[in-house]
Amino acid sequence: MSLIATPQQAWERLLEGNERFVANTSSHPRQDAARRAELVSGQHPFAAILGCGDSRLAAEIIFDLGLGDAFVVRTAGQVLDDAVLGSLEYSAAELEIPLIMVLGHDSCGAVTATRNSLISGTMPPGFIRNLVEGILPSVISPDLPDDATINEMVIEHTRQTAARIAEQSAIIREAVEGGTVAVIGVFYHLADGKAELVYSSSPSITD
Repeated sequence: MSLIATPQQAWERLLEGNERFVANTSSHPRQDAARRAELVSGQHPFAAILGCGDSRLAAEIIFDLGLGDAFVVRTAGQVLDDAVLGSLEYSAAELEIPLIMVLGHDSCGAVTATRNSLISGTMPPGFIRNLVEGILPSVISPDLPDDATINEMVIEHTRQTAARIAEQSAIIREAVEGGTVAVIGVFYHLADGKAELVYSSSPSITD
């Protein structure tokens, strides 16, 4: 088990790393040969991160992490499916991580494509349609203003995705209810690199 045992400790560690990244003082920790050798016998990450597949959203860099620190799953638009949920369940049940993060970002292309499909009435081809269908409930959310921007849609999608993880996974829901795991949603600002908390299943986790 990771030495970071609580959701709050995990979030504080991620925040500290992001603050270094924003300030251009990243320490690039635990990325040497000694750490590589240490991990051969097993991994003990302290956070699971479901992030968008966008090339600008490399979680280990954004949060100044090292090898073995984070269990990362990425899909375009951080869309949930059975494989993603199974991966997150594995991280919670087998790796005993205390924090699951959903990481979205401004100007998301997948959310933009979903909004454009809604406006045009035309769905994209192939499996891209699956992504759009997964994001659509967030884009048409009644909680959004009529003139919602793409970034407002991304934040809503990040919140909805984070909430759905515990709703759809009994394993994670039980861990959340027991207080051993928290699920958060974070919105990343491409220009300044800041990670902003937009959802938390735990009232104790705040910016």
